[in-house]
Amino acid sequence: MIARLQQTGYEEDRLQRVAKLLPCRELQAGTLLSIMGQPQQYSYPSVFIYGHRASGKSHVMHILLKELELPHATVSCVECVSVALLFEQVLLSFFGCDAASLLPRSPSLSDFVRIYRQQCLEMPAKQTRYVVMEKAELLRDMDANLLPAILRLQELVEDNVTVIFLSEIVWDKFRPNTGCFEPLLLHFPDYSKGELQQILSQDKHPSYSAEFYSSYINILLGVFYSVCRDLRELRHLAALNFSKFCEPLAEGKVKESDTHKLWRNIEPHLKKAMQTVYLREVSSLQWEQMQQVEEKETGPLRGLSAHTHVELPYYSKFLLIAAYLASYNPARTDKRFFLKHHGKIKKTNFLKKNEKTSNHLLGPKPFPLDRLLAIFYSVVDSRVAPTASIFSQISSLVTLQLLTQVSHDDQLDAPKYKCAVSMDFICAISRTVNFDIVKYLYDFL
Repeated sequence: MIARLQQTGYEEDRLQRVAKLLPCRELQAGTLLSIMGQPQQYSYPSVFIYGHRASGKSHVMHILLKELELPHATVSCVECVSVALLFEQVLLSFFGCDAASLLPRSPSLSDFVRIYRQQCLEMPAKQTRYVVMEKAELLRDMDANLLPAILRLQELVEDNVTVIFLSEIVWDKFRPNTGCFEPLLLHFPDYSKGELQQILSQDKHPSYSAEFYSSYINILLGVFYSVCRDLRELRHLAALNFSKFCEPLAEGKVKESDTHKLWRNIEPHLKKAMQTVYLREVSSLQWEQMQQVEEKETGPLRGLSAHTHVELPYYSKFLLIAAYLASYNPARTDKRFFLKHHGKIKKTNFLKKNEKTSNHLLGPKPFPLDRLLAIFYSVVDSRVAPTASIFSQISSLVTLQLLTQVSHDDQLDAPKYKCAVSMDFICAISRTVNFDIVKYLYDFL
């Protein structure tokens, strides 16, 4: 049942169309409408909307502003790499290209405010204007005076304008030490399993019944929901694996009601797809071709995802190997494994009697960055300078969730990490670079 949206000043049919386009986000849409008020009224100067990735923030704002035909400027802070592009985008959306051309080559905040005021005299606002800042966390990397000024833009330009920030992090990470105008805060929670089921079931295939596609989504969420709550990623996975789910049906082997047989057919393919969640290192067509090849071929790498032996850069593989060794070897064993002239170390002293539990059973241990790099320079088969490229590859491994940063973001002097890959995974990586990792693992001495 679709919830009703009510707000004076807007046509009833438009509000109902908005409610249909925003399943499971009617509550947040209603709260936003209450904050925005009637189109002609002054709204609150700034609103801060936060929530995890793919929780519907941008979608809700886009639908509201588009369907209700409200004047707005959508600014992507990823694309606007300078304040000049940001100012130009706002003036272009509200007043046209002539106003945007009035900006000097390197505009300051005062230039933007001056031109905005001049244009307001010529084109006064009949309705509230909205500036939507997507990926607003990037504003913290721009000029220090930009964020406090945008928060009170309504006061500076003396216009009926509201700035809406969309971010994946909380407001406490934004607040400047010198203080600023406090925006209204609105949280978008993650979709629940039932809400994801409802939303994904709307993408049903025209050749099959809605009940059949809903049962497929239920199976998909049963596998992936514990590791992935991202609606966009789940939608991609649903589209990628649906043809495999329907294969027995297309061949006439089962009926739509034989859910158990359909599940047994799709289960191994979903488990393989779990190894590439979020990585998206191959296109959908390439993934299907890989599945066909793997069904025909057998080998030591069969069943492992493509990124284990193809997609990682050369030095990233050694960085991942070094991270695995740092996570599963005690720090005191580094001298034994990686120092060429370590002298004689008695095995009785090297292996402590009280260390009977396998480190692989205890799980990965955190390690500092300098230890990771020390092991990396020892295992790599050529001299590597400590360039920015090496450090950027560490960040990429964290982004790919192959490494996990366990220290705080603002701990710059000695960040700590943990390796997040399995033994089979790292063995496959090691084989591609001809590195025998088992010889360097403390548990296999």
